[in-house]
Amino acid sequence: MDFTFQHKNSVLFIPDGLEPEVAWGRVTHLGIGAHPDDLEFMAWNAILKGVYNDKYYFGGVTLTDGGGSSRMGLYAHIDDAQMKALRLKEQKKAAVVGEYSALAALGYTSAQVRRDMRPEVKEDLKRIIKASRPEVIFTHNLADRHRTHLAAVLLTIEALRELGKEYYPKKFYGGEVWRSLDWLPNERRCLFDVSQRPNLSCSFMGLYDSQISGGKSYHQASFGRRAANATYADAYAPDKAKLLELAMDLKPLLDNPQLAPADYLSKLIDEFKKEALASLRASG
Repeated sequence: MDFTFQHKNSVLFIPDGLEPEVAWGRVTHLGIGAHPDDLEFMAWNAILKGVYNDKYYFGGVTLTDGGGSSRMGLYAHIDDAQMKALRLKEQKKAAVVGEYSALAALGYTSAQVRRDMRPEVKEDLKRIIKASRPEVIFTHNLADRHRTHLAAVLLTIEALRELGKEYYPKKFYGGEVWRSLDWLPNERRCLFDVSQRPNLSCSFMGLYDSQISGGKSYHQASFGRRAANATYADAYAPDKAKLLELAMDLKPLLDNPQLAPADYLSKLIDEFKKEALASLRASG
């Protein structure tokens, strides 16, 4: 199978040096993130499945080159080209530490993902999904505040729908980055206990020094969110986990290909509104 992607700056990285067909073919959990580091911040459950495990394998896709990211301190002086190279290097490090089966850094700019090269991005995603046929896919959620993240999840949905049911994963999730999913009604929350190996979690997030020392404390924010999710999961019971990831179930968008993502999100928001108002009125 041809693994030449559409963008001239794309990079395919296989940490253990296997042939691409073999590396992608063994992937059970696929993560599709907009930027370098999104995978590690939103899909830790899927990554953790493949660490020191010969039953599950994680494959990662990063759509953009990360060139427009925040920078200050040690990184205040570097230009976009240097930042792109650094962020790719950090993403590769994460792939090695996390024993990723394969990493596709597709090399687009955010503007190309959101607008200018959407068909090309989608074709790349279709090629990867066809090669891997993952059981589980993690990407961004439909309520994320970042528009490049929203483009990523919409393109993933479009790619899967165009491929057809033969390539649908068993599970399809949208994780938290630029909006918490604590607002989802209880029965709509997908909860993942990621309490195991907190040291590895910190190590992974800490690999992205260009972002952390560059002005954004993503490692503390992401770890803190997981801890908060665990404590605030249930007001009437002791904590069942120390760290929890929350995700939005995106599988209904595959089960019903005619369901518009905006309509599905609207339904979830309506359910939240109904639940919150009912609780308030019952407490008056």
